[in-house]
Amino acid sequence: MDFKSRPNLMDFLKNLDKDLQKALITQLRNLWTHTSTAIEGNTLTLGETAFVLEEGLTVSGKPLKDHEEVVGHARAIDLIYDLLAQGTPFNEEALFNLHKAVQTHVVLDVYKPVGGWKKEPNSTVGIVDEKQVVFEYASPRDVPPLMKQWFTLYHELMATAVPGDKQMALQAYVTLHVAFVRIHPFFDGNGRMARLVANLPVLKAGLPPVIVPREQRKAYIDALSHFHFAVGQIEKDGELLPEPDALKPFAAFCEQAWRASMELVDEIHKKQQIRTGKNQ
Repeated sequence: MDFKSRPNLMDFLKNLDKDLQKALITQLRNLWTHTSTAIEGNTLTLGETAFVLEEGLTVSGKPLKDHEEVVGHARAIDLIYDLLAQGTPFNEEALFNLHKAVQTHVVLDVYKPVGGWKKEPNSTVGIVDEKQVVFEYASPRDVPPLMKQWFTLYHELMATAVPGDKQMALQAYVTLHVAFVRIHPFFDGNGRMARLVANLPVLKAGLPPVIVPREQRKAYIDALSHFHFAVGQIEKDGELLPEPDALKPFAAFCEQAWRASMELVDEIHKKQQIRTGKNQ
């Protein structure tokens, strides 16, 4: 990853020795991959995830699928960094390539395309006022026009990303994340994809990625559900994000969740300060 030609990217790596830069990138990759896959049911611990990614070996007694998921997610993170470093346009093709990296368990089913929009409806069950409610995502026929809207929103947010502006970066993350999940354009992998692509403007602003803690899975789902059930199913001519006030619980959750990666950055920079002080 060469960010020299795009100086605002990865600002959180500035003033670090090369070994500490590598250590921080590795820590963020391991944590991001572990939490995002664990939220979806992956059984590998953080330590096991790091072992698989760093040693290229399997963990005895754990499903092959779980190993493939973490390797695929780490590969998707690399693709995200490469997109930013090279200034490659983020379009439908790039999104499909990300989905192919994430969706490692390929089912030979024409109705479950990998690297293509969903062919069948999808939905989720949530609890509202202690009642079970089925929430339906966008209809398959509405996905192409809705994702066109999503890409327009993405490019607007990327164009206005300000280096170091945490509040603007957080709002961009929340906006892209919720809109993507509300559409649910793929048959599977939508959560992992949302947590990846929503971080593009965050990284462009020179900040570490927002990483949702595995331990806060319920709070994460509850915050997303609050918005989804407040605004209802989206249709092709509908607004991606109506009722902005309904986003506040999710924004508050993400701001708190962001501390995990911020703390990793702070710890590495403290090590650099100690090292620099000893060498003076």
